[in-house]
Amino acid sequence: MTLPSQATPAAARRRIWTLAWPLILSNITVPLLGLVDTAVVGHLPDPRYLAGVTLGATLFSFLYWGFGFLRMGTTGLTAQAAGRENDSEVRNLLGQSLLLAAGIGFGLILLSGPLIALGLRLLDGSDAATALATEYARIRILSAPAVLANYAILGWFLGQQNSRVTLAILVLTNSVNIVLDVLFVIGFGMTVDGVAWATVIADYTALAFGSWLVGRQLKLLQGRFLRERLLRLLAYRQLFQVNGNLFIRTLGLLFAMAFFTSRGAVQGDTVLAANAVLMQFIMLVSYAMDGFAHAAEAIVGRTVGRRRWDEFGIAVRAAAEFSLITAAAASLAFILGGHALIALLTGLPEVREAAGTYLPWMVAMPLIAVWSYLLDGIFIGATAIREMRNSIFIALAAYLPLWWLGQWLAPSGYENHALWLAFLTFAMVRSAVLLGYYWHHRRTHWC
Repeated sequence: MTLPSQATPAAARRRIWTLAWPLILSNITVPLLGLVDTAVVGHLPDPRYLAGVTLGATLFSFLYWGFGFLRMGTTGLTAQAAGRENDSEVRNLLGQSLLLAAGIGFGLILLSGPLIALGLRLLDGSDAATALATEYARIRILSAPAVLANYAILGWFLGQQNSRVTLAILVLTNSVNIVLDVLFVIGFGMTVDGVAWATVIADYTALAFGSWLVGRQLKLLQGRFLRERLLRLLAYRQLFQVNGNLFIRTLGLLFAMAFFTSRGAVQGDTVLAANAVLMQFIMLVSYAMDGFAHAAEAIVGRTVGRRRWDEFGIAVRAAAEFSLITAAAASLAFILGGHALIALLTGLPEVREAAGTYLPWMVAMPLIAVWSYLLDGIFIGATAIREMRNSIFIALAAYLPLWWLGQWLAPSGYENHALWLAFLTFAMVRSAVLLGYYWHHRRTHWC
C-alpha cells in the first residue's frame, strides 16, 4: 500500500490540511448530539428526566474517554506499519485491536452493575436523577463493544491517512441518533430509555457501516491475517504496552480535569458555572487543535515507519504552523469577543460577571496548551507513549502542590484565580516536558 509523499513543506501542509479538516468537522458534530438530547428530553414534563440523562451521559463520556487508547494506539502502530508498507501488519493490527475492543466491551457489560453504581455515586446526583441515570446507563452499556470497536476502526483508518471515514461514520452515528431520539421520545412517548436505545442502535449502525468500509479497504491490501498474531497472547505485547501507557496517561488527564471541576464546585455554584462556561471555550478550541494533532499522528507514524527523518521534520513543522495559527486566532478571539461569547452561553448576570473576571486565564490557555496537543499527536505517531505518561505525572506533581499553596496564600476572593493558575501551570509543565523529550529524541532517535 503506497501513501502520498510529503517530502516538501508545501506537500506536508496540503497533507496535514487534507487529513485535519474532516477530523475538525467530525469533532463539531459531537456537541450537536448533546444539544439535541437536551432539547428532546428538556421538553418532558419533569426536569428530573433531563438531570438523569445528563448524569448518565456524563458517566459514559468519562468511561469511554478512558478507553480512547484503542483509537490512539491503533493509529500510531498502523501508521508505522503502513510506512513500512507491511500490509500483513496493517491487517493484523486491526484484528488485534478489534479483539481487544470486544474483550473490554463485553467485560464492561459483565461488570456494568458495580461500575454504574460507583460512577453515579461519584457524580452525586439527586436520588430521582440517579434512578433515571441508572435506567439510562443499564441500556446504554449494551453498546460498549460497538463503541470500542468503532474506536479501533477509526484509528486504523486514520493510521492509513484516511480521515474522511471518521467524518462519514460520526455523521451517520449522530444522524441516526438524532432521528431515533425524536422518534422514540416525541413519537413513542418514551423517556430516558428512548434516549439510551437511540444511542445503542446508532452505535451498532456505525459499527455495521464501519465494518463494511473495513471490508472494502482490506480488498486493497496485500498480505493476510495470521492466526498466531491474533490468538497468541505474546503477540499482543506491543499493543498492550502502548495502550497501557495511554490508559494511564488518560486517567491522569481525567483526574486533572475532575480535580479542577471539583475545586471550583466547593467555591459555590456561581464559580462552578463560570468555570464550566470557560471550559466550553477550551473544548471549542480543542476541536481544531485535535484535528491537526490527529493528522500529525498519521503522518509522523508513517515517516517513523519509513525511517525518513527529513520528512518527519517537515511534517512536524507543518503541523506546528497550523496549530500555532489556530491557538493565536483563538486567543485573539477571546480578547476581542470573549465577553460576547460568554453572553451567548449564559444569561445569568452573576455568572457572566464571574466568567469575565477569569477570562484572562482563557486568553493564555490556547498559546500554552497548543504544544501539548501537538506533541501528543507526534508522540502517538512515534509510539513514544511512556514520555506522554511521564509528562502527566510531572505536570500533576506541579499542579497539585501549586493549587494547595494558592489556596493557602491567595487573598479572600482570589481562590479561583489560584485554581486557574494551577491548571494553566499543569498545561505549561506538560508542554515543557514533552518539548524536552521531543528535542532529546530529535537528537538521538528521530534523526
